[in-house]
Amino acid sequence: QVRLEESGGGLVQPGDSLTITCAASGRTMSGNVMGWFRQAPGKEREFVAAINYSSSKIFYGDSVKGRFTISRDNAQNTMYLSMTSLSPADTATYMCGYGFPASASLSSNYMYWGQGTQVTVSS
Repeated sequence: QVRLEESGGGLVQPGDSLTITCAASGRTMSGNVMGWFRQAPGKEREFVAAINYSSSKIFYGDSVKGRFTISRDNAQNTMYLSMTSLSPADTATYMCGYGFPASASLSSNYMYWGQGTQVTVSS
């Protein structure tokens, strides 16, 4: 069992930056992939970014490329998402996933999920 806990969300203004965190605990294993997904009310879950265990492979969704940066600290079992140039379109609940997915951008491939942290971008 792996537990994931997101933190760091909040209310920010358009153009602001924000970093959110996903802390993993329990029976974590090396070689895992961790990813960020987001879901806004009435919309499907959207792939944001994913990173493999060694940080040698990183993927981003088209809507966040160039603005968001994913990273991880395996010693701390923690993953980060640094977000810049935020806009109201980025408003969503951000969730982290953990697993060994064949495709990092498919949420169905992840084994464990956190409850999410709300990011609201509004003036």
